[in-house]
Parts: sequence; C-alpha cells; structure tokens
Amino acid sequence: MRFPIRQLTHKEFPRLLKEIPDPPKHLYIRGELPSDDTIYLCVVGSRSCTSYGRRMVRKLIAGLAQYKVAIVSGLALGMDSEAHRAALDVGLPTVAVLPSSLDDASLYPSTNVPLAHTILTKGGALISENEAPFIAMLHSFPQRNRIAAGMSKVTLIVEAGEKSGTLITARLALDYNREVLAIPHELERPTGVGINRLLREGATLVRDSRDIAQALGLKTDDIPVQATLPVDLTEHESAILTLLIEPLAADELIEQSNLLAHEVNIVLSSLLIRGLITERLGKIERV
Repeated sequence: MRFPIRQLTHKEFPRLLKEIPDPPKHLYIRGELPSDDTIYLCVVGSRSCTSYGRRMVRKLIAGLAQYKVAIVSGLALGMDSEAHRAALDVGLPTVAVLPSSLDDASLYPSTNVPLAHTILTKGGALISENEAPFIAMLHSFPQRNRIAAGMSKVTLIVEAGEKSGTLITARLALDYNREVLAIPHELERPTGVGINRLLREGATLVRDSRDIAQALGLKTDDIPVQATLPVDLTEHESAILTLLIEPLAADELIEQSNLLAHEVNIVLSSLLIRGLITERLGKIERV
C-alpha cells in the first residue's frame, strides 16, 4: 500500500488534541502531519452544501494561503470535501479525520478514495483512532468529530441544517474552550438554520479571511485583497483568473487576455468545473 498506515506515538499527537478530556487512546495515520508550528483550522459543514457555501469556503481558505495553517475536516461528501479541495488548490496542507479505518477498502465514504489519495500525494494526512479494518459505524462519527474539533485551535462552520451533525462538532469545540466561527446564511434556507442559531447563541460571525486569521492569532496586515491563485493552474487559466478582479463578460475576457475565443472558452469550462468561477447576469466572476 502506498502511504502505509502507522500508529502515532502519544508524543506525536497534535498538541491541542492531548488537552481535551477524552483524547483517543490510539491514533493511526497515513501520510504526514504538518510541522509543529502549523495552526489547525477545522472547517465543516452540511453534506448538502449550496453554491453559496462552496463559493465562501474557497474564498475564505484562499485568503489564508500565506499562513502556516492546515485545514482539518472529515472527508465527508459536501462541505468537508470542498474544504479539503480548497486547501489543496492553494497549497495549504489538509488533514482528513475519518470515522472508518484508513485502509482503502474501509475508507468512508468510498467515493472519496480518490480525494484521499490526492491529499496524501500533496503532502497531507489521513488520521483515525480505528485500527484497520474498521467500517464506519453510527457511533464513530461523533468520535471522529471530537478529534477534528479537539486538534484544532478554531472551528469554522460553513453551513448546517437544524439537525446537522456539523452542530455536534461545533458544540464539542465549545466544550473544549475553542472558538467557533460561523458564516451567516440566508434566513429561509434549510442549510442555514443551524448556522444562524449558532450565531444567535454566540458564535463569532465571519465576514472575510481576516476574521479567521484574527481568531487563529495571526497578523492580518498582509492578507492580500486578491485571493491567492490555485497552485496547479495552466498559464491561460492563471491569466483569466488574474483578470477577474471584477466580473467581466466573456467578450471582455477575450479582448483583455489577448487569447482566441476558443481558448478562453476552454479555460472557462475548466475553471467552472473546478468551482473557481461562476456566471451571474451574463458576467464571469471568481468565487
């Protein structure tokens, strides 16, 4: 198996994880944890994430790309996957905490095995307290959540329904005296009910990456206005995204980029599939 599973010693546990009342007795890893001076940010949200949630998590994580921050999430479908991908796109390390064991045959969800492999290939890690083979069970999800919240200095909740499991992670973080951040959501959307209740109960409202950086104890003076570009763009993709400081029509992009129309269309299709741009009212804009 590439990236073999090994057991961490207690000394190797993330520092904050050792401080919670119920730390795991055993912790297994594939890949490598970030360096000790890296700050962990847990980012979780609804499995039924919206385009708004995807756009916001990518924008916020991109704004942290210059810092020694690692994104922690649960590899679940929906917002967890978006958080991992957003980190990978801008070169931030990411750690997936699993409710299953770490072998490919047991990994949950099985549809995210390719994403798990990408995390490992890009220098990130998969961790679990479950020895292989172990299929995820109902009780192992809140156990997974306590590790994600426990190892992280701050937890960011992107979207959460009224009875979302994401709220378990938020409450665990609060129990561990960690700050919980939340992105405000449209009032009548089901995916925003849990989020807006967290805000009413005292979670810190997030407006931009500066709010997250401040919660993490980072200096915010140097955060760029323009979000960091993903690290694996082609030359043409970089050119188009750099032009999108403001929304532009496709014709304007063709004119300003000095690319041929079919080249711009190919680039736009690629960026749209990756969730890096969106189209509103006939204009293209970065997410």
